[in-house]
Amino acid sequence: MTVPVPIDAAMADANLLGAALGDPSPGSVWVAVFKAVYGLALNRAERRAFGKVAGGRKPPRGRVRELWAIVGRRGGKSRMAACLACYIACFVDHSRKLAAGETGYVLVLAASKSQADAVFQYCVGFLRSSPLLADQIEAETADEIRLKGNVVIAVHTNNFRTVRGRTLLACVFDEVAFWRDETTAQPDVETYRAVVPALATVGGLLVAISSAYRRVGLLYTKHRDYFGQDNDQVLVVQGGTETFNPTIDRAVIEGARRDDPTAALSEWDAEFRGDLSAFLDDAAIDAAIHRGRPMELPPRRDVRCHAFVDASAGRHDAFTICIAHREGERIVIDLVRGRRPPFDPASVAAEYAKLARDYGCWTVVGDAYAGEWVASAFRAAGVDYRRSALNRSELFIERLPWFSRALLSIPDHPQLI
Repeated sequence: MTVPVPIDAAMADANLLGAALGDPSPGSVWVAVFKAVYGLALNRAERRAFGKVAGGRKPPRGRVRELWAIVGRRGGKSRMAACLACYIACFVDHSRKLAAGETGYVLVLAASKSQADAVFQYCVGFLRSSPLLADQIEAETADEIRLKGNVVIAVHTNNFRTVRGRTLLACVFDEVAFWRDETTAQPDVETYRAVVPALATVGGLLVAISSAYRRVGLLYTKHRDYFGQDNDQVLVVQGGTETFNPTIDRAVIEGARRDDPTAALSEWDAEFRGDLSAFLDDAAIDAAIHRGRPMELPPRRDVRCHAFVDASAGRHDAFTICIAHREGERIVIDLVRGRRPPFDPASVAAEYAKLARDYGCWTVVGDAYAGEWVASAFRAAGVDYRRSALNRSELFIERLPWFSRALLSIPDHPQLI
């Protein structure tokens, strides 16, 4: 199938938008946003709907490269992710983008298996609710729907390692603000870096639909840089639950606001939270980051460096080291490194001892972890090990004034941040 069909008419004909939202009226915000994504003309009602969530920007003049939709809870996010995936798979002509025998993927990535399952069931329901679209299904597994024309709708939990190597016609990030991965501090950024080149090859569309959360991460960065900006490549929209889903029971939202006003701002009003760190707020951390500098500064003979280690036996926790020096009142972090288990702790201690010597540190400080073996391992490598006079809680408290007074300079290190 090809698409010179307006996006709102195509979705309505396929029973997609009506089934997903229950409000396929011309003034629907979702209709206005999806039409804007494709650069289609908006009528007066749609322009008003678009204006509610676009931050004062003009509609794009053509199809955008990325859509980032920040939507309140129960605003139809997962249903819209599935709706858009089905539309792109079924109504957009991909024949010129795929070589003979090549399979193109419309990939939906979710924060958890349960969310992935929910999105997948929406996809199945949308396709099977239309005889026209049901006829396009060739095969179906637990998380993939193969359609005629070598197009597959695949719904998985987020994993930046598994998205590489596919021909991506489109990629949908569902609830991207809540992605977690034990192997990286930035699963959203890692996945974004993995899918963008694949999408660029065929001119594919990237869509992220999520609730707001902390003022960090890829979703917040896109909102900070593009919301309200007239940009024909990236469209960012933001709106509360009632804006995107006018059928919601307002009493539910009002009750949530009474119980926890701060959480309600994030969950129902789609506002980013700034209260989620009891020790350091995001603004204090952001002020300490020295952006643009190398991740690690080279050794200098004109400064005196100090090294601190947090040791591990190599079975569960990481073994980390930090080296820093003073510049007047400021403390500059020269480098931070860590080794994830499994590893030989004696070998890592020897590696860190050499690193400390390179920076002129003949003594390293650490906590009392694991008793004498840590000190012995560093002594064997030619560096003295001294236990910190402060415990972990005291170390945190000691550093708090340095953050609040903006006297720290730390690298733009993803896992550290």
